[in-house]
Amino acid sequence: MFPSPHGNNDPSAQRGAPWGRSRAWSLGLLLAFSSLGAVPCRGGLWTTAYYPGYRQTYLPPSAVDFDALSHVIHFSLVPNTDGSLDPSANGITAARSSDLLARAHAAGKRVLICVGGADSQAGFRGATTSANLAGFVSNLVSFVAARGYDGVDVDWEPLEAADATQFTGLVSALRSGLKAQSPQSLLSAAAASEPALFAALQGDFDQINLMTYDLAGPWPGWVTWFNSPIFDGGYRFPSTGGLVPSVDGMVRDFLAAGVDSSKLGIGIAFYGDIWAGGTGTSTGGATFPRQGWTTAPTTTPIAFFDLMANYYQSNLYHWDTNAQAAYLGIDSAGSANDKFISYDDEHTCQAKVGYARNQGLGGVMIWELGEGYLPAELPGRQAPLLEAIRQAMETPGLALPRIDGANIELAFTSLPLASYRIEWTTNLTLGVWTTLTSSVPGTGGSVLVLDAGAVTNSFQRFYRVVTPR
Repeated sequence: MFPSPHGNNDPSAQRGAPWGRSRAWSLGLLLAFSSLGAVPCRGGLWTTAYYPGYRQTYLPPSAVDFDALSHVIHFSLVPNTDGSLDPSANGITAARSSDLLARAHAAGKRVLICVGGADSQAGFRGATTSANLAGFVSNLVSFVAARGYDGVDVDWEPLEAADATQFTGLVSALRSGLKAQSPQSLLSAAAASEPALFAALQGDFDQINLMTYDLAGPWPGWVTWFNSPIFDGGYRFPSTGGLVPSVDGMVRDFLAAGVDSSKLGIGIAFYGDIWAGGTGTSTGGATFPRQGWTTAPTTTPIAFFDLMANYYQSNLYHWDTNAQAAYLGIDSAGSANDKFISYDDEHTCQAKVGYARNQGLGGVMIWELGEGYLPAELPGRQAPLLEAIRQAMETPGLALPRIDGANIELAFTSLPLASYRIEWTTNLTLGVWTTLTSSVPGTGGSVLVLDAGAVTNSFQRFYRVVTPR
């Protein structure tokens, strides 16, 4: 498990930048050092990405970095009210299924087929009646088997309390049908409401991915707010006194209902919202978060690739520390030309990975893969958001300790919003660890921790970095 020790003539030590490239976690991060040896950390958060069939012309599977992902959800079959399936609505052709599955499986990744999507409630309600449920489940299981998928993702939107009985029946029957076909089959769900229902059914799901986006809009009593902020920042609606929505708020609702943290993933949006126009704000129109209005602005979703091509300028960029969210603020002459553009950028992506680790969550979910890929004519990297997530999953990677007299310096790359505890032991087989220091804050950059006198006291020490919950 541990590589041979090496000294300061190692070329990676001279470069000082790379920390390694590994992905899985166990109970946290593990760094182990014997003398000047180093071992990569591994992290077990899932990175699940929705990949619509209709995106495969713009972003073919041959261009997808599957190494940055753990699971892919092919979006989406539409449920008809009679229990039949419509694969054509979102472009789930046999050829597209074959291309995606061949390339993802070759990379060792599992692919689920999604059923549902926005405004799918009516279809699900008809398909899951007592008369249609058995046929509906049979159609789904047969589709999975015929095309070679590894499971099903259920995206019932909107899901309301009145749907609980039929939703429960679907989940139970689908889980049984998939397992009968293949014990390794996966079942996941996209969720934004009814946390108590998901708590009751969590044993049937491998992943419950929270749709922690679309959290704001120009509705009565509202203010301008972010599409997918990690925190509410303590801000309350002036109209009601209630806290504004956030990733953290939705996570806490599901945890309070009894959903195990390891079952939950949080959403990362590869798109943003443009708030435009409006009147009566402090700047005339909508230009930044937390603005009230006289005449409501409009909101329009925008893919990350369009945002970067048509709106992004470094002088317009802002980072809201309290909400942990990025935005562009455009204050032009005349309120009709004002814009507040909320979106997830690279920093947001890494902060969300840090949040997921600190909360002991199962992983993160991306909606949706194609919107984060920039066209070739734009300068720079083609998939900056996915690269940021990949880097975060690999952090701290391979760390290189250094002897400084009687001390050992431990350096590793941290994540924003993360917190670390450093522990050591002289005997790995005993499993007894001593805390060197706790609550080391992540900065998004390199962190240096000193073990004073370690060389004098015991040269052979093993260290691990744990992310506390």
